[in-house]
Amino acid sequence: MSGLGRKQKERQPSRSLWRMKMREIIFEADTPAGKGFDVVLIASILASVVAVMVDSIGSIRLHHGRLLYGVEWFFTLLFTTEYVLRLICVGKPLKYAVSFYGIVDLMAIIPTYLSMVIPGSQYLLVIRIIRILRIFRILKLVNYLGEAQLLIKALKASRRKIAVFLYTVLTLVVIFGSLMYIIEGEKNGFTSIPRSIYWAIVTLTTVGYGDISPQTGIGQTLAAIVMISGYAIIAVPTGIVTVEMSHAFGPNISTQACPECSAEGHDAEARHCKFCGAFLYPEHIE
Repeated sequence: MSGLGRKQKERQPSRSLWRMKMREIIFEADTPAGKGFDVVLIASILASVVAVMVDSIGSIRLHHGRLLYGVEWFFTLLFTTEYVLRLICVGKPLKYAVSFYGIVDLMAIIPTYLSMVIPGSQYLLVIRIIRILRIFRILKLVNYLGEAQLLIKALKASRRKIAVFLYTVLTLVVIFGSLMYIIEGEKNGFTSIPRSIYWAIVTLTTVGYGDISPQTGIGQTLAAIVMISGYAIIAVPTGIVTVEMSHAFGPNISTQACPECSAEGHDAEARHCKFCGAFLYPEHIE
């Protein structure tokens, strides 16, 4: 019994060491092996996205469809293996699976398997391009990571103000659309209030498709008011976010990923994960 216990204790450290080494390569870019892994990963992501785009061209798909199909499955199996390894080597697999990168990694492989049931869904694989965000960590662009955190913080702080702004815009387009329906009527293309509201949205956002346009003097006057209002409204959300950004503080951000939940965005001087409390540098523990 004691001999079996000793064997289990001998296996456990080597197993933990293997997971720690794998985590360092997959999640970190501080070592040559880790940086090399991420560079190969990003090159594979770009190649797979290009393959999906090329496959959407009919003439090329006609002559090289089988080759592109094989390339698609090759990258899918490669990314599937990578995703499973990420779950194995991280301390809390479920925590990583529901994180932003975890969800993106999963969505990057699902479309190929889904295409066996729903033809054409494989073109959703272009979502893999989102995984290129890891290049910020590879190139040590921590300032960009800090700016991203600052922007997210500002958007969260201004979400209520933006919600009020959107409600105001919605109210305006309903009023403008209803007035234009009354003024122009069906004979000038404003066949219903919903269609008139569509015109108001297109005009207020300064897009102006031109598929519907007022013909009467009063209608054109109202259209001019809507267009001028559109220019004034555009500046509102920008000002809201800018104010919140001026109130936010952007601490120095490190590229260290948590060994337990794989979360990133920790302060440079942090020693514990601010999301799960795990020690950020377990390899230094005696």
